[in-house]
Amino acid sequence: MIRRPAGTNSFEFAVVCGLRAAQLTRGCTPRVASEGKLITIAQMEVAAGLVAREPLPAKIVPPV
Repeated sequence: MIRRPAGTNSFEFAVVCGLRAAQLTRGCTPRVASEGKLITIAQMEVAAGLVAREPLPAKIVPPV
């Protein structure tokens, strides 16, 4: 069982792992050495802090 990092809620962990697994499916190079399913590799990467969610930049609204 892969434990999610402290400070990360379970929903965010699942979404980031799913997105990373999709990248691995498309052919990205894994950042951890492991032989297993892609989702497990993605979970290991996120748990190790090698992959993280980057917040979107704040939207700047021009003055009217």
